Amino acid sequence: MDIKTPAFPESITEGTVAEWYKAPGEFARRDDVLVDIETDKVVMEVLALDDGTLTEIIKQVGEVVESEELLGRFEAGSVAAKEDAAFIASTASSAPDEVDGASPAARKLASESGVAIDSISGSGRDGRVTKEDVAKAVAQGSAQRIGDNEPVRTAAKEERWQSDAIAPEMSGERIERRVPMTRLRASIARRLVEAQHNAAMLTTFNEADMAPIMALRKQYQEDFQRAHNGTRLGFMSFFVRAATEALKRFPSVNASIDGEDVVYHGYYDIGVAVSTDRGLVVPVVREADALGMAQIEAQINAYGEKARAGKLALEDMAGGTFTISNGGIFGSLMSTPILNAPQTGVLGMHKIQERAVVVDGEIVIRPMMNLALSYDHRLIDGREAVQFLVAIKGMIEDPARILLEL
Repeated sequence: MDIKTPAFPESITEGTVAEWYKAPGEFARRDDVLVDIETDKVVMEVLALDDGTLTEIIKQVGEVVESEELLGRFEAGSVAAKEDAAFIASTASSAPDEVDGASPAARKLASESGVAIDSISGSGRDGRVTKEDVAKAVAQGSAQRIGDNEPVRTAAKEERWQSDAIAPEMSGERIERRVPMTRLRASIARRLVEAQHNAAMLTTFNEADMAPIMALRKQYQEDFQRAHNGTRLGFMSFFVRAATEALKRFPSVNASIDGEDVVYHGYYDIGVAVSTDRGLVVPVVREADALGMAQIEAQINAYGEKARAGKLALEDMAGGTFTISNGGIFGSLMSTPILNAPQTGVLGMHKIQERAVVVDGEIVIRPMMNLALSYDHRLIDGREAVQFLVAIKGMIEDPARILLEL
């Protein structure tokens, strides 16, 4: 049977072959991932439709493909029987490349990486070395180079050696590695540059005392988890609800500019920026004004898991009227978030840090968070932006205002 690129939606015209998980001759079970297709928005998985063998790869990694284009060919059949036959044949054979107990894909990757296959421990059936074993050994620096007694030196290994004050030998080479930018990273770069070029972007700052929310979480965390099937009460749900209430008071921050028109949205779809290994993605919590705290937390947690697994769908990220980005989880104290066009506002959260502040004429220690609101000055005046951020600050410092809509 033919292996084809998935049918792309109208917003996507082409993709790139990101990775083949099977090599020609390798077996796959039904619903195993055969190949990833990376677009400028998501990574699409192409699955095996039946048990069988990958017989041919037509589109190699890095090649550009269009919707429903032929990627390779697949022969359906019983995997178990073929695996047993192949294993018996490999055991009986005296050929060196069969006796080593490594899959063809593992040998190919080891050869390309310049490492000795017999220096790698196998995790497959009867100790068989898999492609994943080779990739892991190369990344960890535990595999030996072909014709060498030294393990392969990776960037991570090099950093560990240098941190241990072990001076590496100077080879006189200045190594550079040039790789093409992924479609997702290229799309992110293009959209960020467009946002800066096409919007009159300004940022206003404020700070919020997080003590009330922290005390609320501490007091009700166990009860909240018991009542909502283990869902934890986090900070993000407070900010999503606070932002939603503030957007109701300042409709222009929930609007977008379309040419010469201003589009005011009568709904509140809040994008929550999530950082992944492939880049920044923004899944959308829809109709946030109609959701409870537990529902918001559950959606955000589910999106985070899907994002890290590379399984976000296009519909998960489509639309959005306002965005929240939390750089604080990485330790950021202050930043100026960039607009997610065509939206006109984005809220930046930052690290919670104890510092001295004045409360009722006395110096006290409080867990403070810096807040940043970047906005499009073409539509939003400074007064509105400041008042919007002050409204969020007020609701965070007095969470009862969120429930009472004050």
